[in-house]
Amino acid sequence: MTILSSLRRASLFFRATPDSYKLLLLSSTLTLSGASLVAYSDRKQVEKKKILLLGTGWAGISFLKDLDLSSYDVQVVSPHNYFAFTPLLPSVTCGTVEARSIVEPVRNIVNKKRGEIQLWEADCVKIDPANHKVLCRPAFENDPVANQDFSLQYDFLVIAVGAQVNTFGTPGVSENCYFLKEVDDAQRIRRGVIDCFEKAVLPGLTELQRRTKLHFVIVGGGPTGVEFAAELHDFIQEDIIPIYPAVKNLVKISLIQSGDHILNMFDERISSFAEHKFLRDGIDVQTGVRVTSVSDKDISVKIKSTGEVCSIPHGLIVWSTGIATRPVIRDLMQQVGQGERRVLATDEWLRVKGCENVYAIGDCASITQRKIMEDIAMIFEVADKDKSGTLTVEEFQDVVADILVRYPQVEHFLKSKHLRNVTDLLADPEGNAKKEVDINGFKLALSEVDSQMKSLPATAQVAAQQGSYLAQCFSKMEVCKEHPEGPMRFRDGKHHQFRPFQYKHLGQFAPLGGEQAAAELPGDWVSVGRSTQWLWYSVYASKQVSWRTRALVVSDWTRRFIFGRDSSRI
Repeated sequence: MTILSSLRRASLFFRATPDSYKLLLLSSTLTLSGASLVAYSDRKQVEKKKILLLGTGWAGISFLKDLDLSSYDVQVVSPHNYFAFTPLLPSVTCGTVEARSIVEPVRNIVNKKRGEIQLWEADCVKIDPANHKVLCRPAFENDPVANQDFSLQYDFLVIAVGAQVNTFGTPGVSENCYFLKEVDDAQRIRRGVIDCFEKAVLPGLTELQRRTKLHFVIVGGGPTGVEFAAELHDFIQEDIIPIYPAVKNLVKISLIQSGDHILNMFDERISSFAEHKFLRDGIDVQTGVRVTSVSDKDISVKIKSTGEVCSIPHGLIVWSTGIATRPVIRDLMQQVGQGERRVLATDEWLRVKGCENVYAIGDCASITQRKIMEDIAMIFEVADKDKSGTLTVEEFQDVVADILVRYPQVEHFLKSKHLRNVTDLLADPEGNAKKEVDINGFKLALSEVDSQMKSLPATAQVAAQQGSYLAQCFSKMEVCKEHPEGPMRFRDGKHHQFRPFQYKHLGQFAPLGGEQAAAELPGDWVSVGRSTQWLWYSVYASKQVSWRTRALVVSDWTRRFIFGRDSSRI
């Protein structure tokens, strides 16, 4: 028996032994020049910390994919056993893309990771941060055997449960409107649209009744509402009208927006282009209109400019007006002293304020950025190394790097004022450089910086970046305890363990139908038209979570170009 063979057998025995705390005696008689080798090994495996992840949306999946599992055991609780590429949900509503093409089973993702990951299909119904425990309810309501509540312990809790649709307490919305947050929602809308046409061609209906059945109302002029309106218009014009010719002149699409413009979070050039595009397409865009109530037959709205209240008959309503906090998160907020807030607050490291070892990422939380004016006196004291009571440009430059990382609003302020260097803040009103400033001058120079603080949008892009950032923090947690990589803590002169989360905006798209799209790209670039639509195709295909879904989505687009969309009610 060779030395290599003996060591290989010893290694297999070592790894297969279930008890990691006992002394292992590996003895093998190795014949080499008449010598005998006896090897002893004592290996005590460090107990892994337990991470409990709630949710498998954009934030949760990004966290799972990027986490180094060598130091952690991971448990995942989610009401869905799949990840959905939600930006393509409007395409699912009209059959441009099939539902299964945009979902990836979470277990497929988990199986590619080397480490211990357990997954349960359940809802989290209660978080107990004081005892490091959560209560879960399986997602099988109709099965008494598989519907028993269970609790889980954790060392670290990562909350990524997302948000729910915000109805703003409007009467009748929950009972009479379709939503567009989940894959099931998109499939219900698809069936609902086909039902409207099938009902409209039944004999015995008056023309008014047919028009009512074929009046599609979208409430909300954000990206989801606008994209659905565009998809629905293309679906009707390209695929539905040819097979329902009797009602081709009775179809109407209305988009209701409470603000003054649709896509108001985009550049105004995009908003204007979208409104003119919809006007040419015959989509009725009503801005400055607020919905007051919804019934199964009509929708009541109030025109802000005149105060007039009118009723609009409808055949189908899609409600897409924003998001609200889930009940389990509201309960947690009450426990940790955030009951007066509208959304769960975290610090810049995504830690929930008022909790130990609890993190929140994605739509369920919002980062509370610290204001530089709260720490201005301490920053001045640390920078003023010679304790002269004044700050020179050289002394300020010594702390600039830490300031830019800790307070990202400073960099945004510089860009808004077209300043090239942070030290330009110390210049006088005429732009002349100062050699030194006192505390009052320093406060005055930075007094407007905090005005650039803005909440991050509730988008897939933000959630994915947060999940990836948090995974990296966990992966290097032990290293950073000994060697902190974060900026200076001006209160005590030490350094934060990690760099705070910083969102990098990569641009955003707004498909507008007719093979045209608008895009707002980094660097204040705006692009509209057909070429932008092809850019949208390439970006969304590349962002799919797996090669399987990437191939399916591209195949669906190709099928739609060749054969059109399927109008079957399935």
